[in-house]
Amino acid sequence: MGTDMIEQVRSWLLARNPEVTAIGWDEDLIDSRLIDSLDFPQLLLLLEELAGHELELTAENVVGFRTLRGIRDTVLADTLGTDAVSHE
Repeated sequence: MGTDMIEQVRSWLLARNPEVTAIGWDEDLIDSRLIDSLDFPQLLLLLEELAGHELELTAENVVGFRTLRGIRDTVLADTLGTDAVSHE
């Protein structure tokens, strides 16, 4: 299930960046310009839909939104359960 959620996020990002063919687990989504300040609210809405609840943005967890691994291991960790965290 966790992989399905992350693949939905990856597909969402690729749809917005047709020139990109792959996104690595640790690729910085902001530095690589896959998302910008206008895309972030839409990404947050997608993640809330996938999580099934509102996500709280804090200074501590905002870093988790920068990579697919961070989204999986930090942002969606409660939704996915502790077995979702891996060290690929």
